[in-house]
Amino acid sequence: MKSGLRFDYAAVGHVTVDVLADGTRRAGGTALYSALQASRLGLRTVIVTQGVAGEIEELLAPYADELELRVLPARATTTLETAGSGSSRSQRLLAWAGELPERVEPESAIVHLGPVARETPARLDWDAAFLGLTPQGLVRSWPGRGGEIGLSPPAGEQEAAAGGCDAIVLNETERASCAELIARGLEGGATVAITAAAGGARLLFGSGQELAITRPLVENPPDDLGAGDVFAAALFVALYEGQPPARAGSFAAAAAAARLSGVGAAAIGGRSAIEARLAAG
Repeated sequence: MKSGLRFDYAAVGHVTVDVLADGTRRAGGTALYSALQASRLGLRTVIVTQGVAGEIEELLAPYADELELRVLPARATTTLETAGSGSSRSQRLLAWAGELPERVEPESAIVHLGPVARETPARLDWDAAFLGLTPQGLVRSWPGRGGEIGLSPPAGEQEAAAGGCDAIVLNETERASCAELIARGLEGGATVAITAAAGGARLLFGSGQELAITRPLVENPPDDLGAGDVFAAALFVALYEGQPPARAGSFAAAAAAARLSGVGAAAIGGRSAIEARLAAG
């Protein structure tokens, strides 16, 4: 990828501490999974996040040679207690790093807004050749005791978030809650992808056309955290590179299948591994 900018891909959002059912603490968040996928596709990649720098740097130490990290200081790192998988996954918000400032300039051709907990402001002045959005963190709220996740986006925030996007990726569960965001994105010319786990994905276009994307079969995946984020990153990169939507969607689905074949971020595949899955499928 040729660019006069310092980076090819910038993932903006909270890197999280995921506390699993067995007490294990693992680095997580859309920014991490998407950035690693972009890096393993050969892009110069940076994560712009917020939290306790030392804690995040320690969690991401295994990937230090794959990407650059910019941590804006905060009193806490966003921490999620996570149990289950897929549609049965449950999470509680244990700590929050706060909202990112409105002026973040990652000097990157592709900017991926990947909020997990309403940390990216709705209106941002991004100077990027390609702007991608995974909006799950914009429509989440944690009402009531225990911090259970719900879906209740503030009125008007969705329309603002979708403005200027080139592509938007969300899952089928979020589709109803993101109707305004989808409509605004399509009106602005964005490609919208709706993922459905083993059901693959559908690409939506402003013309009203829909395109079904089949995901290569992965039997009994051991862990599915980050698979949707990997899909999004691969889709954004492929579209930016000029691949036709059908090919870009299939490439993204193969990237998600590669991620599902193993555990955690270590399973994220490079370009050759993804192309091999795409050819086999």
